Amino acid sequence: MTVDLPTYDELPELGDLGVRHSWGLLPHHTGTLERIGPKQVRLASESVTLGTAFSLSEPMTTFGNPLFGRDALSHRVIEAGRNELEDVLDSFNPQAYSQIDGLAHVRAREFGFYGGHVDAAEAREELGMHHWATRAIVGRGVLLDVHRSRLARGVDDDPTAGTPITPTELDTVANEQGVVVERGDILLVRTGWLSAFRQRPAEPVRTWNGLHAGEDTARYLWNRGVSLLGADNPAVEDSPGSREAGSLHRRLLPALGLSLMELLNLDDLASACSDHERWSFLFTAAPLPLHGGVSSPANALAIL
Repeated sequence: MTVDLPTYDELPELGDLGVRHSWGLLPHHTGTLERIGPKQVRLASESVTLGTAFSLSEPMTTFGNPLFGRDALSHRVIEAGRNELEDVLDSFNPQAYSQIDGLAHVRAREFGFYGGHVDAAEAREELGMHHWATRAIVGRGVLLDVHRSRLARGVDDDPTAGTPITPTELDTVANEQGVVVERGDILLVRTGWLSAFRQRPAEPVRTWNGLHAGEDTARYLWNRGVSLLGADNPAVEDSPGSREAGSLHRRLLPALGLSLMELLNLDDLASACSDHERWSFLFTAAPLPLHGGVSSPANALAIL
C-alpha cells in the first residue's frame, strides 16, 4: 500500500471508548496487513542469507491444560484401511495454542468489529480467516528481545510478574539491537514468558509481562506502520494490566485492524538472531482456509 495514512492522532475517535480507529482507510478484510505490498515481500525475501528456518509454533503438548479454560485438543488416529492411518481432531480451539487472532475475534462494544460490522455473522463473512488464508502472509519480521535486553541491563526480569513493556522500552531494545521497525514490518516481542511456563507448567497462570495496553502503545504501532504483532505470552499485552490502561486487544483488533499472534515460540529464533547480530528475517504465516473463522493456528516461520 503506497497511500500515506494519517498519523494516529489524526485518526477519528470511536465514540466514547477512548480509542482511535482506521475504519474506511484500509480494506476491512485485511486491515493493517494491507501495509505489506510486493516491495516489502521482495525485500524480505532478499534478506535471507543463512537459509535457516525456525518454526514459531510451540508443541501443542506444552499446553496439556490450555489456558483460560479452553478445551484441549482431542486427537485420534484411525485405521482408514488395511494400509492407511488417518488423523481425527475433535474439540480443537486454535486459540489454545500458538495462534493468530482474526479481525472477527474482538468487538468494540456496541460499535462492532473492525469496520463497524455489528452483526457477528456478517463480521465472520467479511473479516473471516478465509480472507487471510487466500491472501497469505509474507513479509519482513523484526524480533525485539525485551527479556534478553533486561537481563543484559542487570534487570531482575521475571516474565511472570506482569511487568508492562512500554514503547520507550521497545525503542531502547531496537536501538541496542541495531534494528529499525519499518512500515509493513511484522513485529515480534519476546518476553521470556513461554520459556518460564515450560519450567512450571502446573502453576496457575494469572500474570505475565507484555506490552502496556495504553494509547501510547497503539500510537507507537500505528505510526511505525506495523502490519502484524506477535509475542510469546498468552495475550501480547500484559496481565493483569489496569483499568486506566484499558485493553490493547480493543485498541488494535476492532479499532485499527491490527491483529495479534500469541504463544509463539521465539526462543530458538532469538538465540540465532543474537548469535548472528541480526534481528530481521523473512516471516511467513499460513492461516487455515476456514470460512468465517475468527482465529487460526499461526503456522508461522522465520527464515534467516
